[in-house]
Amino acid sequence: MKVNEDNYIKELRNRNEKALDYVIDNYGWIIKSIVGKHLYGINSVQEECINDILLGIWNNINSFDESKSEFKNWVAGICKFKCIDYKRKYLKDLQHENIDDLNISDDGIKMKNLENELSNEVESLLGCLKEKDRNLLYKLYVDEMDINEISNEYGMKKEVIYNRLSRAKKRINDIFNIDNRRGVKHEE
Repeated sequence: MKVNEDNYIKELRNRNEKALDYVIDNYGWIIKSIVGKHLYGINSVQEECINDILLGIWNNINSFDESKSEFKNWVAGICKFKCIDYKRKYLKDLQHENIDDLNISDDGIKMKNLENELSNEVESLLGCLKEKDRNLLYKLYVDEMDINEISNEYGMKKEVIYNRLSRAKKRINDIFNIDNRRGVKHEE
């Protein structure tokens, strides 16, 4: 069967690899543009990120809802979130490198720029929440604190924290139309 504009989504869902080739040919420019924009300073991971984005499209095609957004917007959301993941991973790897092996002037500047950019991305995503909910999400997912530590710090029961986190995630999902299980964003 020939894959075209009318059937590529159906064929992706049917696991037809030619449909993924169609996506690469017709939407690859979007993927490369977004990866280039967000990972411009980290050329070494761009190709790997693009491959992960394509794998994300392949694995998550069943979560794409044509009635909520266009395919290109859905792809752009996957790209943006994968790029954020790669920035985090890159920063974490830089922090674990031997300080003697680093070229402080270049890598230090890159690291600071990436930290600022990542911080701005997180702030824009969490900006729709109340300050207390934003702080809870930040502590749990960015600072990677244990729920018991957060409970002690805020003097809140764990159940209350879980409820607040659940409502905050739902709010983000409602506003940005994000599938929280897969980290895939569906823009409208």
